[in-house]
Amino acid sequence: MLISARIRILLAIVYFLIISFLFCLPGSALPKSNWFSKVYFDKWVHIGFFVVLLLLWLWALMPARRGMIGIVVAAAVYGITVEIVQDQFIPNRSFDLGDWVADMTGSFLGLWVWYRYIKK
Repeated sequence: MLISARIRILLAIVYFLIISFLFCLPGSALPKSNWFSKVYFDKWVHIGFFVVLLLLWLWALMPARRGMIGIVVAAAVYGITVEIVQDQFIPNRSFDLGDWVADMTGSFLGLWVWYRYIKK
């Protein structure tokens, strides 16, 4: 079954909106379990979100190499913007450079998965 380009773009947009909502939850809405911090749970969540984000946008747009770089740059800008918004506007949240590094790690991992397993 082929999925149309419109549906693929819609899925990428919906996923983007969902993770944007989740990133904007106040700190009081997040779990406070001590073991989460021991396994860097927050960083793994950021990595996972951005792997899926990159894969969905690559699938939706099917860009050439230059377009792929543009998607990674857009993800980098989105990730740093999320951190600034959390710091300035979301209660009990702060800027965390480590989260942005995790976002970028997820972006590059998503790009690698695309090249290695999907684009073929």
